[in-house]
Amino acid sequence: MKTITTLLIANRGEIACRVMRTAKALGLTTVAVHSAIDRSARHVREADIAIDLGGAKPGDSYLLMDKVIEAAQASGAEAIHPGYGFLSENATFARKLEAAGLIFLGPPASAIDAMGSKSAAKALMEDAGVPLVPGYHGDDQDVETFRKAAEQIGYPVLLKATAGGGGKGMKIVEREGDLADALASAQREAQSAFGDGRMLVEKYVLQPRHVEIQVFADRHGNCLYLNERDCSIQRRHQKVVEEAPAPGLTPELRRAMGEAAVRAAQAIGYVGAGTVEFLLDARGDFFFMEMNTRLQVEHPVTEAITGLDLVAWQIRVARGEPLPIRQEQVPLKGHAIEVRLYAEDAEGGFLPASGHLDLYREPAAGPGRRVDSGVEQGDEISPFYDPMLAKLIAWGENREEARQRLLAMLTETLVGGFKTNLAFLQRILAHPAFAAAELDTGFIERHQAQLLPPMQELPDAFWQQAGAALLATDADRQRADDPHSPWAARNAWRSALPASTPMTLTCGDITRRVHVEPVTAAPKNAVREGDTLYLRWGVEWLAVRRFDPLAAAAASTAHQGGLTAPMNGSIVRVLVAPGQPVEAGVALVVLEAMKMEHSIRAPQAGTIKAVYCTEGELIAEGSVLVELEAQP
Repeated sequence: MKTITTLLIANRGEIACRVMRTAKALGLTTVAVHSAIDRSARHVREADIAIDLGGAKPGDSYLLMDKVIEAAQASGAEAIHPGYGFLSENATFARKLEAAGLIFLGPPASAIDAMGSKSAAKALMEDAGVPLVPGYHGDDQDVETFRKAAEQIGYPVLLKATAGGGGKGMKIVEREGDLADALASAQREAQSAFGDGRMLVEKYVLQPRHVEIQVFADRHGNCLYLNERDCSIQRRHQKVVEEAPAPGLTPELRRAMGEAAVRAAQAIGYVGAGTVEFLLDARGDFFFMEMNTRLQVEHPVTEAITGLDLVAWQIRVARGEPLPIRQEQVPLKGHAIEVRLYAEDAEGGFLPASGHLDLYREPAAGPGRRVDSGVEQGDEISPFYDPMLAKLIAWGENREEARQRLLAMLTETLVGGFKTNLAFLQRILAHPAFAAAELDTGFIERHQAQLLPPMQELPDAFWQQAGAALLATDADRQRADDPHSPWAARNAWRSALPASTPMTLTCGDITRRVHVEPVTAAPKNAVREGDTLYLRWGVEWLAVRRFDPLAAAAASTAHQGGLTAPMNGSIVRVLVAPGQPVEAGVALVVLEAMKMEHSIRAPQAGTIKAVYCTEGELIAEGSVLVELEAQP
């Protein structure tokens, strides 16, 4: 038995908080490492010991292997839990830990090597008899090699980073003319996220389901599959909704996929928690996609239907203990659904958001309810990391009970300070196709009109409710010197005249002048935080403020024709120069935020008048990047 009394968590956010919770329950001391800008993050506040790695970007902090190892040695930690992302699937890190005499709560480096390269993994799975999607997984990374492979496979094709996951370094290519640019962009994303820009290409299977198998292995030759999860609902190749078990799977198909996943794990001498991901078509045929050699973001739904604590299992397996149950003893009870709450503009192309978390309220606790979060009200959300704020998980005796419970949890959740996907998640859960379990990876695109409807004009009733709520929640609505005077109350009272208060309100880009009738109590579904009122309208929480003429005057002086940064981030490429003519739709600047690349494109044809950014520069949301003079 290996001794583990102190555990270092080499990650951040909700996974770091989740691991700490289990580690403390087992009596372990917890150590948090953090970047300079994460000094006051929740995972740091909750840890027994915190060590500053410095830097801001992952490459300057959480990805620095030697600094993480030094932190473990300085704190007396015997083991390191890598969470997911960052160093969790880095074989070099696993070897460095072994050389330093530290325990890695993950598989052997050889297993990470085997599955860390998607190309090598495909070859291994082919030898193991696991069905594969047609594709090219070779070492030659020349664009012409990919072009020939794509022609042979047939478009559309999917470019994927061989060393990564989570949608980073992944691009769908519909036609030959887009291949070169897509490949270059995917390689840059992969290099930035994983330190490895190598790619593979495979046939893009139309309307597949994404079904994955949770496997767990110990050091005594035992390996189990803990049922499956459906993760088909995705945006930008990143999961949004996950559930377990996968709707509609027969026991026979579950067994076939589970046994294939176990064969895959055993073929590489796997130890610990892992996930084997498959594409499942409408005929019930499944194809190996990849194996994630770590704990997955969506592990709570597996825990909900099995009653098992997978992080506790990781710690016990790392100590050398055998798995506590056999395959036939794996429970499967009820149904669980998880959604990922992101700081992002769902209606604006899912661009990540960042800034100050002005308001954050989680749903009430209760049976079948779980929230895994890494933030608290008042935190700063950085542009350098994944934009996930929290995971909301609901369990029920059946799928419909879980769905309704999760909808109720989303209704109780409130986030203010920047855009989130909260309303988008509610629309997914409430959609008839989701209720009917009509799932595939094209779900969001197919139902986009209902899931991402255009902003409707706000009616008079909205403005009246907003104004009334602001009046009712004004902290200074009474004079301190004479609180009983009718002139002290801000209720628009006037002798022998109708009572109403004129107000100019703003909501987003909309400004409205209203005359508000007096109220005696604050309206329901309204929350006041400082000068901002959050009013629930439909499934949206909308931020309303009193009009600020000084701020409006400042905004009117902004560069005319300027293209601004849609989020905080760093400039990866500047593709134009002053005086250069451009056509509509041409990429002008490439911005990196939340480990993803975003192209700023010309909205119309014109001439570049000025460029206000340089490659490598950190920029704030709203900064003018390029000034474009439209063609007359």
